[in-house]
Amino acid sequence: MPAPPPSPDAPQPDRLRGRWLLLARVAWIVVAALAVGLFIRGIPAEFGLLHVPCPTVRCPTGQLSPSGLHALKGLGLSLDSFAAYTVAMDVLFAAVCTAVALLIFLRRSDDRMGLLVSLALLTFGTATFVFTMEALAAWHPAWEMPTSFLHFLGAASFGLFLYLFPDGRFVPRWSRWVVLVWIAWQLPRYFFPNWYLNPNPYTWHALINTAVWLGALGTAIYSQGFRYRRTASSVQRQQIKWVVFGISVALSVFLGISLLLGTFAPEPTSPGALLAYLVGNTFIGYLAILLIPISIGIAVLRYHLFDIDVIINRTLVYVTLTVVLAALYEGTIVVLQNLFRTLTGQESQVAVVASTLAIAAAFEPLRRRIQDLVDRAFYRRKYDAEKTLEAFSAKLKNETDLEALNNELVGVARDTMQPAHVSLWLRPAPKPEAKNSALRQGGHGEEE
Repeated sequence: MPAPPPSPDAPQPDRLRGRWLLLARVAWIVVAALAVGLFIRGIPAEFGLLHVPCPTVRCPTGQLSPSGLHALKGLGLSLDSFAAYTVAMDVLFAAVCTAVALLIFLRRSDDRMGLLVSLALLTFGTATFVFTMEALAAWHPAWEMPTSFLHFLGAASFGLFLYLFPDGRFVPRWSRWVVLVWIAWQLPRYFFPNWYLNPNPYTWHALINTAVWLGALGTAIYSQGFRYRRTASSVQRQQIKWVVFGISVALSVFLGISLLLGTFAPEPTSPGALLAYLVGNTFIGYLAILLIPISIGIAVLRYHLFDIDVIINRTLVYVTLTVVLAALYEGTIVVLQNLFRTLTGQESQVAVVASTLAIAAAFEPLRRRIQDLVDRAFYRRKYDAEKTLEAFSAKLKNETDLEALNNELVGVARDTMQPAHVSLWLRPAPKPEAKNSALRQGGHGEEE
């Protein structure tokens, strides 16, 4: 008799127990207290530093240049409101990451991978991604060493997470050496910044840094793909889908916004450019990056409550639909406005109304068409199964040959579910003598 599957709460080989569990929890709590404490301590420092004009035009830390301050006045906003808005976005991001990390710690603190994930989220959200601790170190140089340590810990632990998730093992094994090189390369960045930072992006150091980053990122993507195809169980595959989906969508939106701002509003030196920066980079960008801790939390704790395949499918459909409709709307307005300008010599609101009606009429047919294309390209098995079942349903109405129907049903089951073996067994009809005997026995029983 086969052994029952292990319970999720049963002790696992990678679970911590006894003294090691106690030491791991104490170390996590110490790091968490340090990270949260320094982040809270850095909030006033960040608010104060954002009031100081940046000495150059390009200000990567979030400070405004003198021309940016002039643009802020053009929007009718005060420097206090700008600083409060920027600090609030950092606090929101850190709060979400800390909440997800704490939840994972409370639920999975006896698991090595759970501890690593929660630590990575905590330090990434309070130190690595936000500007708060960097402002604390700039405002109070005495805190530079502990903030650098937390910055490095966040970058290293998050990199380890990308290589080890979800089972805590390096797959393939040689990827551990890539992680070691990548972590070692991060040390000068946080502990020797004067050597690491170089204003010229074309130096050998900057080129090597770019090569190391691209190599580490490419290896992490390959590692997750290799794990998904070769070693992951069905549960782990769903977890990998959640993490890859959250990180890829977040980075795509964030990098897309950064690219658009870099192309059309490279510096917030005008009111319009500053407004695009505030809405795009610090609002939409931050909300997009929040998908990373949320998707990781779902993957670790609650992945089985949501169908990630449906979410990915809907995301592909509606993002494509939004882009196509936006392009169609803008294109229709431009064409109609030019037409009205040619005929009447002035623009007309009829172009806007006509474009809106065209979008409303094209929404559902276009959605169905895009859904069909997405299913055909990314969900081929589901698409083929639906087409096969539709064809079988149509044939079932007109088929009278039982043998042909049996063969067709077996073929449909093989094409849609793709089992290792399929066969069809039909219960034979009872013989007339056996049926009459059963009726007599039933009548005799009633007489008794």
